[in-house]
Formats: sequence, structure tokens, C-alpha cells
Amino acid sequence: MPPRPRRSVRAKSSGAQSPAAAERPPTPAAGAVTPAAASDFEKLGVFYLGRPYDLAAKQPAPGLLLYDSKDLVTHAVCIGMTGSGKTGLCLALIEEALLDGIPVILIDPKGDLPNLCLTFPELRPEDFAPWVNEEDARRKGLAVDAYAAQQAELWRKGLAAWGQDGARIRRLRDAADVAVYTPGSAAGLPVSIVKSFAAPAVAVRDDAELFRERISTTATSLLGLLGIEADPLRSREHILLARLFEIAWRDGRALDLPGLIQQIQHPSVTKVGTLDLDTFFPAKDRFELATRLNNLLAAPGFDAWLEGDPLDVGALLHTPEGKPRATIFSIAHLSDAERMFFVSLLLNETLGWVRAQSGTTSLRALIYMDEVFGYFPPVANPPSKLPLLTLLKQARAFGVGVVLATQNPVDLDYKGLANTGTWLIGRLQTERDRARVLDGLEGAAAGSDKRFDRGAMEEILGGLGNRIFLLNNVHEDAPEVFETRWAMSYLRGPLTRTQIKQLMAERRPTSASAAAPAAGHHPGVAAAAASAAAPVGGGPRPALPPGVPQHFVPVRGPAPAGASLVYRPAVLGAATVRFTDAKAGVDQSEEVVVATQIAEGAVPVSWEAATPIDVAPADLETAPAEAADWGALPAAAAKPKSYDEWSRDLAAWLYGQRRLELLRDPGSRTLSRPGESERDFRVRVREGARAERDERVEALRKKYAPKRAAIEERLRRAQQAQAREQGQVSQQGMQVAISIGATILSAVLGRKVASVGSIGRATTAARGAGRVLKEREDVARAQETVGAVQQALAVLEAELQAELSTLETTGEAERLEAVAIRPKKADVRVRLCTLAWIPHWRDPAGALTPAWT
Repeated sequence: MPPRPRRSVRAKSSGAQSPAAAERPPTPAAGAVTPAAASDFEKLGVFYLGRPYDLAAKQPAPGLLLYDSKDLVTHAVCIGMTGSGKTGLCLALIEEALLDGIPVILIDPKGDLPNLCLTFPELRPEDFAPWVNEEDARRKGLAVDAYAAQQAELWRKGLAAWGQDGARIRRLRDAADVAVYTPGSAAGLPVSIVKSFAAPAVAVRDDAELFRERISTTATSLLGLLGIEADPLRSREHILLARLFEIAWRDGRALDLPGLIQQIQHPSVTKVGTLDLDTFFPAKDRFELATRLNNLLAAPGFDAWLEGDPLDVGALLHTPEGKPRATIFSIAHLSDAERMFFVSLLLNETLGWVRAQSGTTSLRALIYMDEVFGYFPPVANPPSKLPLLTLLKQARAFGVGVVLATQNPVDLDYKGLANTGTWLIGRLQTERDRARVLDGLEGAAAGSDKRFDRGAMEEILGGLGNRIFLLNNVHEDAPEVFETRWAMSYLRGPLTRTQIKQLMAERRPTSASAAAPAAGHHPGVAAAAASAAAPVGGGPRPALPPGVPQHFVPVRGPAPAGASLVYRPAVLGAATVRFTDAKAGVDQSEEVVVATQIAEGAVPVSWEAATPIDVAPADLETAPAEAADWGALPAAAAKPKSYDEWSRDLAAWLYGQRRLELLRDPGSRTLSRPGESERDFRVRVREGARAERDERVEALRKKYAPKRAAIEERLRRAQQAQAREQGQVSQQGMQVAISIGATILSAVLGRKVASVGSIGRATTAARGAGRVLKEREDVARAQETVGAVQQALAVLEAELQAELSTLETTGEAERLEAVAIRPKKADVRVRLCTLAWIPHWRDPAGALTPAWT
């Protein structure tokens, strides 16, 4: 395989742009390098991160630093002390990812990352004014407005020096949605942790090792929030919680905190290992653990952890319309235990989502964590370490890159980072830090079978300055020193909770809208409500003749205080509807379970009024719960023949009413999957197009690589010939000068009559001068050859770029086509049509609520 042509290499940081450090000119060597043109860096599948830097000359080198986005699939780590420009570099990387349509989840323990929201395409002082640091303005003796004008001008000049402008900022704003979540706080968007105690995806449950890791980290992080340091092998608290999670999750059941408190007091297990439960963990001690968990649940402000958007990684990466998102989790306001708790839950949810994706070699999403100190230590094993290590090992196969940043290199597990492909290293504070980083680089080089020159690398690390970084990429032939580009986001430093609240004010849900989902939360509530709308009544259980099929919907959950149980009759139908379309490649079956009321009159059952009910036929019971009242049963429901008729009516209704609604992307002719939302389909189309684009770009580069290598070899030979001819000119010129000098010296010494020797020397000098002229002509021809080969190389590069420019830059279809597939009559099969008794709770006032949801 031909080597990948270098693109003047990779990565840049803008740390010097914070108001405290951005006063110096945006280019360190004014006039040394001309500003880049957008056409030079707006390439397919590459990130514009800066330009190469000559450490010896202390100035930028020609060219740009462009980084292949797919290289991030093998993850990256960024290391640099405070003031090195680390945060700016990473934000520039995130900006490029968003411009390329790649969604990002960002974990922010410091408060710097919401700067991604501060993008001002017009670059007006009034845009900057609300966000400038007032303390910096006072320190400089400026009013806020004057300081904002200064910052606006600084950003305008800084962007221009790097070939960027307001139009590129607008593209960034249009490319992705940016949201700031503040778990446990109402400052930003609220996020609920309840989903984190729900049963993991089937892909996680089926993977024994991953399932154990998920259980262990969830139990450890929850106990850590309670202030209990739990050893998974010795702590009885950890063993009990892990067992409760395992039992519930293996059955596909969720465990919320109130349910977990009940389970701790009254577990569903009687033995732990070979010991009786009360011997292993006495009831008195379990009550103490339950009390601590209850106190956490009842603590002021803890309700903020239970409200808001769920930790649904798919929804966090894309908007409902399928637009990529930059989802920032700002956790600076949390205590250390709360941070660890949340980060562990988020990483576990991310890992579960990753394992549910299809494999790809293209970059699908990024997970970025700033200041990873304490979450990935070399010795200890906090709850965050195991899921993070698993992501580093497994996420690359699913197109998910992990980027970690820290200023404390001695606090990273470098063995865990051995497979990290990209290292971005800035100025380091101590010799110990440099030695630790060198160890990590050496380990990464060993994993890629590359030669590692520790001495040379140590010399480079010792010479790095602000915004000057070393890029070590296993996908490239050699490391590169570079200067980072100017960030488009305004890097004003950490944002306060008040400022985050101001940023997210228009997006924060109102109390009414936040409560709305709860009302219709559970599928089938409408069916229960319809059933409950009938008169309550109540009496003994009706006697039915043989042949009438009947089942009982199971009661779920404890009875509310003072409530009694009432069964109401309905007809429940369960059917399988198959949709096939050979041309579209569709063969999908849908399981339908619906319930409808039974009325008195000529048409006792109307399937048009049926609603879905969230009960699997296998869950229906053959006996009711004890001590219940019963609703009145219409006469038609007591006739066995009615159910045969209603079964046929159900089949006819499903045939006429059921459609498999799909979407088609006109460009790729890709068809959505059954049950796939429009958002998920758009995301899949975009990811598929990006993967196809990356493959086509790589194919084009491979196609042109032999031609480029041949021309570069011709150029090398031509330059060698040019150097040889120039050397001969210099040598001949020196010999002629010596001959002429000797002749002149003979004349000066008074020889009035030229000797034969002097005449010979003069003649030789004359011939030498002629040869010099000939050699100079040879040099000119050699220079023409070099120029011609360079022109051929430029033409080849232009041809490559012309072909690359024809590739699509996005894979998202603006307009999707609707496709409806109808079932065949023979493909509608009714599996069950039965009298179903649906349980309700009746409060003292007579109102009914579902008892089965």
C-alpha cells in the first residue's frame, strides 16, 4: 500500500487567546507566513488545526496543519500545563468536528467548554460585551464596552491572520446545535439520572463481561455518592446492590431509587452465596443503608437530579431533526463525589450506546473530557476508570473517538493509553512531567512498531512554548511541531452558573412543558383511561359459560394509600402483522396488542376505538388478584361465538389500517428501518455518506499516490542535478579566476615579453571562461527542469483537489420520500382475542387510576 501523502501535518491550539494572554499579536512572526486562504484548509474529512512551526528558528513554517478526522477513531490525548494553550487547541478540534457534522459529548469539570456557545459571526463589540471578564477590564483601566470593543478587534485580527472570518463562524453555528447541561443544578438544561438505573440495552446484557462492569460501576458510583467506599469483593453493601441490579436488569426491569430502597429492605433474594440473607446482611443494617439512600433522595435540591432530559446518548448526540449536537455537561458546581457519580453514569450510558451501534471505520461521534485528572489514575480504580478504559479499547470499532485532556501527566494511566493514536503535547511544567509523557509516547510507539528517539523527543518537548504543540500521530511517519490556529469561539475563560443560565434561558423547559411527558408517559395509558371513563360500578365476579376465553392483566406496583382494586372488562386482541416488499428488501413483522371497551348495543366491540396496551400476551395471567371488585359485563361478552367474530373483525381492521411507514433518501436510495425515527434515519444517512466519502477520498489518494511518488522522485533527481551543475559552475569559476590571476601577476611582476607559459595560461583562462558560460547554461537548463517538474506536481495536486471537490460534503438529505408498505391479507395473523380484565386502583373518592402500568 502506498504511503499516505502528508498534508503539512496536524493540530493547533489557541490557549493564548484567553483575555489574560491574548494581548500579543495573533501571529508570532509577523510577515513570516501569509494568512491561509479558505480553499487551502476547507478540505473533505480534514480538520484545520494550525501550521507547522520551526523550533530552531522560533517562527512558523510554510504550509498548513491538516488532520484526518478518521484518525480520531483511534482516540487522542492532549497534555499541557496551565497557559500552554491546551483548552484552545481542544476547542479548535471540537469546532472542526462540528463543521464536519460530527456530534460531540463534552464533560467539563472546570467550566471552560461553554465558550463553544460564544460564537459571534458579526464580530461586533456589543456581542462580546455581555461575556467579557469585567475583572480583566478593570485591571486594564477600561470600561466594559471599551474592553469589549478591544476584544472584538482582537478576534477579528486573530481570525484574519489564520484565513478565517465571520462567515466561517456562521457555518459553525449553522452546522450543529450546542447545549449546556448542568446535572444537579437548574443553571443550565436539567438532566435526569433516572434512566441510568433502567435495564441496559440487550447488547450489554448479552455481553457477560460488559454486563458485570455496568453493574459494578453503577453500584460503586451510587455508594460513592453516599460516602461509602465500597470494595466490590469485600463490601456487603456493594455485593447486595450489585445483586439487586443484576436480578432486575437481567429480567429487563428498571430500578429507580424508591424501588431500590424497598428492595434493600425486602430483597427478592434469600441467600447471598451460601449464606442466608440475614446472616450476610442483617435487616437492621440493611435498614440503615436504606435510610442513607432515602436521606439522599429527600435531601434539598436532589430533585434536580431527577428532572429534565434523560441520559439518552442518541438524543444527546443529535437533535430530534437529526442535526449534530455538541452536548456539554458542566459539572464544576458539583462536589467530588457527585462528579464521580455523574461521570460514571454518563460513561456507562455511552458505553451501552456504543455497543448498540454498527461497526464503521469512519468517525461517527466524539467523547471529550477536559481535565481528566482523578478519573483515569494509574493506580486507583475509581468508578469512572473501568468504563473509560473499555471505551478506549472498544469504541474505535464503532467509529467513536475519545479525546482526553489534562495538565497533570503523572496522574494518567499510560498503560491504558497505550493504544491511543494521537498525542498532542504542549509545554510541560517539570522534568517529571516530561519523563512521564516520554514513557507514554514510547509505549505508543512500541504498539505501532515505530522507532522512538527518546533523546530527540525530549529535546523537542523542552523547547515548546505557548500555543506550540508536538503532534505524535501513529498514522503519520514522523512527529510534527506546530502552532495552533485561532479559535472561532470567544475564549473568555470559565463561565459562572449565572452566565450558563443566561446562555440556556430560552431553551430551558417551563414547568408545564416539563411535566407534560409524565401524563402520557406509559404506552397504553390511553386504553386504561378509556376503560376508566365508564361508570365505576363494582360487584362480584361475573360467572361465564364454558368456552369464553378470559385473561387477567397483571397488577403492577403497590397499592396507593386507601385504594381498592377494581377489574374492568375489555376485549384484548393480539396479532402479528407481516410487511414484505422484495424490491425494497423489507421483511418485517410487527406485534400488535390492543384493547377496546365492550358496549351494550348492536355493535358491542369497535376496533376503530382500540388503543395499544403495553402488556405482552405471555404476561397475561389466568387468575385474578384477591379481594377485588368487578365491573359489569355486557351480554355479548358472555357468548363464546362473539370472540370468533371479533377476531375476524380485528384481522380485517388491521389489514385496512396497518401500514409500515418508512422513509427513503432519494440520493443514496437508502430506506429507513422499521421503527427508526426520522432523526435516527437522517443520522444514519449522514454517517453512511461520511463513511463512503472517507473511502472515496482514501481511494483517490491511493490512486494518485504512485503518480505523486514518481514525480517527487523526478523532482529529487532534478534538484540533485541542479545542485551538481551549480557546484561545477563554482569550481570552474574558481579555476578561471586562478588562471587569470596568475597571468595578471606575471604582468605585474614586470615581464614585458610574455613567455610561452604565460601565454598558455591566458589561453587556458579564456577556455575556462567559455566552460563557465557553458556550465551556467547547464544550470539554467537544470533550473528549467526543476521548474517543469514542480509544475507537473502542482498540476497533479490540482487534479486531485478537483476530483476531491466533486465529492459531497454532507450526506443528509434535505427532503426525504415517504414510503408506505401494506400487509397482505394472509400476513395478518390474529394470535389471541380474549376477554381481558384490566385492573384499576379506586381511591376513596371513586376515581380510577391504572393498576397495571
